[in-house]
Amino acid sequence: MARVALVTGGSRGIGEAISKALKAEGYEVAATYAGNDEKAAKFTEETGIKTYKWNVGDYAASKAGIEQVEADLGPIDVVVANAGITRDAAFHKMTPEMWNEVIATNLTGVFNTVHPCWPGMRERGFGRIIVISSINGQKGQAGQVNYAATKAGDLGIIKSLAQEGARKGITANAVCPGYIGTEMVRAIPEKVLNEVIIPQIPTGRLGEPEEIARCVTFLASDDAGFINGSTISANGAQFFS
Repeated sequence: MARVALVTGGSRGIGEAISKALKAEGYEVAATYAGNDEKAAKFTEETGIKTYKWNVGDYAASKAGIEQVEADLGPIDVVVANAGITRDAAFHKMTPEMWNEVIATNLTGVFNTVHPCWPGMRERGFGRIIVISSINGQKGQAGQVNYAATKAGDLGIIKSLAQEGARKGITANAVCPGYIGTEMVRAIPEKVLNEVIIPQIPTGRLGEPEEIARCVTFLASDDAGFINGSTISANGAQFFS
């Protein structure tokens, strides 16, 4: 019987690549999304991957959504907490609303996604938790105090969960992407990409979503059972931690 994988923010960008890669590896995949019904419907039509709409920042909505996924597909074996937002501003211009929105999705959203799945993983003696953090959670970033704080917090989550889950067959790891060629990044003016961003990357190019997806499929596999509490930095040698 195929293992079931839940990918939050799984119908666009890096999440889309992860959902597709896990399906190609034989997983039953459920992809969540927050608001773009048209894109989610097109994604399901093209891939056959079921999509579910809920706000990961809302615990009750997450719990109900996860219960529906498990009713449809079976117990969740792999959680990929990928959903994230930005509300960038210099710190002196950042509002409490901008702070709270990012905390709710990027940090509390990880708790809300993993927590309902955790008891079942413990009972079954198997689980894979994979959080998509960020290079900016490792090194910080001007104009992203809120975002960097959440992505650094995500690394604390996986290190702690790794210690709690290890004896129950559960691993918890993170992937920290650098600049990845998603639709959002490629929308940056070409001059800025070529003269400011790419020169910071020793590899000399943007990463591809599929490269992040390959990190995730490895961490989800049985072959990665002894890797726990770790972070894969996929950033083209831009930053080492």
